[in-house]
Amino acid sequence: MLDYIIVGSGLAGIAFSEIALQNDKSIVVLNNQSQNSSKIAGGLYNPVILKRFSEVWQAKEQLDLLYSFYGDLELKLKVKLDYKLPLLRIFYSVEEQNNWFTASDKPNLSKFLSTNLISKKLDAISSPFNYGEVLYSGYVDTALLLEKYKEFLVSQNQYLEETFDYSLLNTNVDYVEYKNLKARHIIFAEGFGMLLNPFFSNLPLDGTKGELLLIKAPNLKLDVIVKSSIFIIPIGNDLYKVGATYNWEDKTNIPTEAAKKELTDNLKELINCDFEIIEHYAGVRPTVKDRRPLVGTHPKYNKIHLLNGLGTRGVMLAPAMATSLFNHIENDKPLEPAIDIRRVKNFVSSFYHNE
Repeated sequence: MLDYIIVGSGLAGIAFSEIALQNDKSIVVLNNQSQNSSKIAGGLYNPVILKRFSEVWQAKEQLDLLYSFYGDLELKLKVKLDYKLPLLRIFYSVEEQNNWFTASDKPNLSKFLSTNLISKKLDAISSPFNYGEVLYSGYVDTALLLEKYKEFLVSQNQYLEETFDYSLLNTNVDYVEYKNLKARHIIFAEGFGMLLNPFFSNLPLDGTKGELLLIKAPNLKLDVIVKSSIFIIPIGNDLYKVGATYNWEDKTNIPTEAAKKELTDNLKELINCDFEIIEHYAGVRPTVKDRRPLVGTHPKYNKIHLLNGLGTRGVMLAPAMATSLFNHIENDKPLEPAIDIRRVKNFVSSFYHNE
């Protein structure tokens, strides 16, 4: 009898797997590689929504967990994952500077927005009105994390690569059964693939397609993250991630010429050096209309649980949401109403109605 079957091995699945293992729980992870939003993500973490100058929901608590969680994983997997880098927001006018200072006076933002304008000159970027610096920012190498965590699970015989067949899941009072596996609980962490899951498919998961580029630009010489209409993240060896687009209609993982043009046009406006496109990535982020994760226990089957809806901020949200779900299951700790799937009233009622 296992403690957990975990379906999905993106950021959400990895976070829950790791927290379960840290608490001496036995697990097996099933994954079919169909969802790649975690793999192709920019991996950026940033406590401020710069478009609206507002604090990311529960930013401080999420950051506290983020540092310890990815730090522990670096030791465990023997790789570098967390790159703490300043994020510089380009100003294009005195008005934007003033808006920054106004925002930095707000109690919930003052700890994240530096009040010192950065006048540092970057080789290939023109910024006559200087930069604002966001504190406690950086990025996680999500592709390397997914690769190395899979290797770890395989080495422990805790990983199965297969498409989950929902019709073969049997629920009992004290456990679930899937093929030859028995577990006290099953966690579905499938990202956008949740829409195929009959237990949770009528939850309001939208999905937002994002595309980003990997470029090589030897003359860019950045050692900070730069944010304008796009972000540029230096990842070493003259390579940079450039993103990201938002498409609410297209739900495929196929890169498009339209998004490529949008990103390259914005990049050419931002930098004045040559660059070469090395890769073009696309994936569908598991986004939710109310911008809150979908976490909790199925209203009818108390051994079936969900960890989803991490959207564009999976790197920050995953450790915190996985911890909340684990404590909810193991310690009967109530979930915050803002993330609990029971906030979706028609989900609870419609499932009973459909049954």
